Amino acid sequence: MALTPTETRALLARLGHAPRRFLGQNFLVDGNIVRKSLELARVGAGDAVVEIGPGLGTLTGALLEAGAEVWAVERDRTLCAHLAAELGARFPRTLHLAEGDAVGMALAGMPGERAPDAKIVANLPYAISTPWMDAVLSGPLPARMVLMVQREAANRYAAAHGTRDFGAISIFLQGAYEVAPGHRVSPACFYPRPDVDSTLLNLVRRAAPFVFTAEQKALVRRCFQQRRKQIGAVVRDGLSGRLPHWREQLLSAGFSPAVRAEAIPAPVWIRLVSGSPSSA
Repeated sequence: MALTPTETRALLARLGHAPRRFLGQNFLVDGNIVRKSLELARVGAGDAVVEIGPGLGTLTGALLEAGAEVWAVERDRTLCAHLAAELGARFPRTLHLAEGDAVGMALAGMPGERAPDAKIVANLPYAISTPWMDAVLSGPLPARMVLMVQREAANRYAAAHGTRDFGAISIFLQGAYEVAPGHRVSPACFYPRPDVDSTLLNLVRRAAPFVFTAEQKALVRRCFQQRRKQIGAVVRDGLSGRLPHWREQLLSAGFSPAVRAEAIPAPVWIRLVSGSPSSA
């Protein structure tokens, strides 16, 4: 069960810990959101689950009590010690807790062979959400992710092509996952209250997900660095050798070389960077 704001303040005082804004330490104080997270992720006994930034352990405890085996990574040393003492002692076989940077440990130390059947359920620290997401999308891909993210980040992840929010990270995510409608979360669900609204995202891995290589990601990002230019002009400016069939792929998908990067949907971007001539 989630701690109330009063209980959260009292626990932080007992630990001698002040929430650190640069680490995105806004702790969940709404049990309904915890339950919603487990429900969307369909967490059950025996599931392998990754959690990023477990903080005071509200979500972690709920996952463990549901029978999941949890790999969690926490950067804050004080909170990591608290989690080890409180939850590690209760769940010594099913909690695998690491102290470290989640961007460098995107799956919290989970063995790679477990990842394809695993789930990620996390209240992501806002400052690392996009670099962490980029790392996860490099594979191996978990089966499902239910993530609390800043609404602005959620808008980028779920953005439709042709909109201002659509960008490289939208393409990388949508190439691998179906993005279900998000659940809006009020700042009142956290202590301390953040200055922004949040969204609970529900992501389900596609039947045939596409994982962009580092080189392919660099190509897409370069095109979006000049998003006001026509894609034909961007490619001709040094990328034509790395996207050999770009014109053919665009035309076969119904797009002109005069189109801008943000107007090209994710499936067409996959065709562009894959380097194969169109069969159409």
